[in-house]
Amino acid sequence: MSSTFSVMVFFVCAVFLFHPELRDRVAWQPALLVLGQAEAIMFVFCFLFVLYSVGSFLRSRKREFGVLLLHGMTVKQLRKMVFTENMLVGLGALGAGILGGLLTAKLFLMAGANLLGIEELSFHISPRSVLLTLAAFLLLFLSISSFTTMLLGSTRLIDLFQSGANREGQPRFSKGLSLLAATLLIASYTLAVTASASTVKLRVVPVTLMTMLGTYLFFSQAGLAVIHLLKRNLARYWHRTNLILISNLSYRLKENAWMFFLVAMISTITFCAVGVFASVNRLSAEFDRDHPAEIGYVAKPGSNVSAGHLRQIREELAARGLAFHEEETDLLLAEVASTTLAGAPDQLALLSFSDYTKLVAAAGMTTREEPPDADGALVLMSSQREKLLLQERKPASYTLGAGGIRLDEEGVTQHVPLSDYLTPELGDFRGGNFSGLVVSDATWEKLAPNFGRAVYTAFYTDAGLEATVDIAKNLTENGKMKYETGLDYAMAVSGTLFEVQRTTYGALLFFALLVGTVFFMSAGSFLYFRLYSDLDYDRRQYAALTKLGVTRREMERIVTAQLGLMFFLPVGVALVHSIFAFIALQSYLFIPIAWEACLILFSFCFVQGMYFYFIRARYLRNLQKGYL
Repeated sequence: MSSTFSVMVFFVCAVFLFHPELRDRVAWQPALLVLGQAEAIMFVFCFLFVLYSVGSFLRSRKREFGVLLLHGMTVKQLRKMVFTENMLVGLGALGAGILGGLLTAKLFLMAGANLLGIEELSFHISPRSVLLTLAAFLLLFLSISSFTTMLLGSTRLIDLFQSGANREGQPRFSKGLSLLAATLLIASYTLAVTASASTVKLRVVPVTLMTMLGTYLFFSQAGLAVIHLLKRNLARYWHRTNLILISNLSYRLKENAWMFFLVAMISTITFCAVGVFASVNRLSAEFDRDHPAEIGYVAKPGSNVSAGHLRQIREELAARGLAFHEEETDLLLAEVASTTLAGAPDQLALLSFSDYTKLVAAAGMTTREEPPDADGALVLMSSQREKLLLQERKPASYTLGAGGIRLDEEGVTQHVPLSDYLTPELGDFRGGNFSGLVVSDATWEKLAPNFGRAVYTAFYTDAGLEATVDIAKNLTENGKMKYETGLDYAMAVSGTLFEVQRTTYGALLFFALLVGTVFFMSAGSFLYFRLYSDLDYDRRQYAALTKLGVTRREMERIVTAQLGLMFFLPVGVALVHSIFAFIALQSYLFIPIAWEACLILFSFCFVQGMYFYFIRARYLRNLQKGYL
């Protein structure tokens, strides 16, 4: 069933990937890239998942294989039988997955179109989507079925018949490693909580590595230490069935430490991926603040194409029946002689304070900012997303031109007066990117004779963003022409940029939901496979306990507690990891993400609870067949 669901999701992604109606859309290339990456990630994960599941089933059947070999089956015949079985299961999952995809494709097309922010897509199944799914999963199942030679392990009869018959001795743990696990997790959580906008990117890799190592040591060492402390409380340890329950928990934890670690990491990735993309999708709501003009155009000094371009823009706006007004402003492009800014720029765009307030007012915004001092400047913010970084970084100083005029940063502008891409990009990922500086009118007039001027023309309309999609399409690439491209102009069309951003974020969320669902189901399946690997041993153990007087209700309570540990301990650890990850992310984003994070975590917990009760009922039914 898990393999069938994986095939179905892969097939649905392929249906989107080759849908003809998406190719003509503005943001097709970003969506194509996202869906292509989703396909690749799902294929790699499905390979590892199916490999693990095949290994689990083979381990649970070793006694059966011993009986077959005892009755004359050769090792070659055994491997051929297992290969054929795996291929039949794989082909069945492949056929059922494609059939399920065909039956639900229309539903996914509707949901995907909604997330992508486009009108409903027609029902269309490209033959290439079927062929891609068939080729990918035939290769997957064929490769894994060929690995059964290695997965079978020893074929000695004594090894096969004794498989799973006995457990190792008392589980042992290291106090030092247990303390290291607690130290690593506490340190990683502390670094996540104390992260700021400027440090969060630098801490991602070390915090992730510390969390992974700490999580593994928690399951393999610290968890056993906690159970050891429980055993020392004899009044509780010897109470009713706690002796059986706590003793079994130590074995369960020791034997399944690697599997618990794997499930916890997969669940953490799932929670964070879906939560992040659901939160980032809210950035579209802040788009107007980052792109105040519907169309922004900058003519570089000496440009001889600007007149024709501006005329084309006016004609296209008029042809669409859009009422608009223009604002024209000069930008100084000052040569930078020296600066304390990392990655010293060659040019710096300067905007006078009066022009800044004029552009802010033209966009319908108000400001109470004071003009900078004569030798001061305000950092010209390029996006609201950069505000936290720009406010945290150390103010820089600049020496401009041969005259050695010095400017010192005094703060950051409250608004974004002109869209990104229209001026030389300044800054870096640590301190934030910005578009230039706002200087006092007197300073601007003083500097004007010494540097070249670029002309910024802004077009404002009262229509929505959708009204300007694809305007001046021949002058831009996906709605923008960056200043750094080397042409005589730079340009940004907010409607097209918004369409690209909305579709890209929607595709990311769609991808995260699909892949996250596959990951989460697979994590549950890992637990399911592990349970059935121990089923024969558990049947013998519980049959013996029943003869000693343990009632059926007590037995169900013990099993429920043990299954609860297996299902909710790794997911609980993943929840804690995810909460601290969201706290670190919130320090980087300027929009609140608590609601999205809580909704995602609650949804996955609810699904895990439903899955637990389903597996519990099935496991108890199979377990009781052995001793009732």
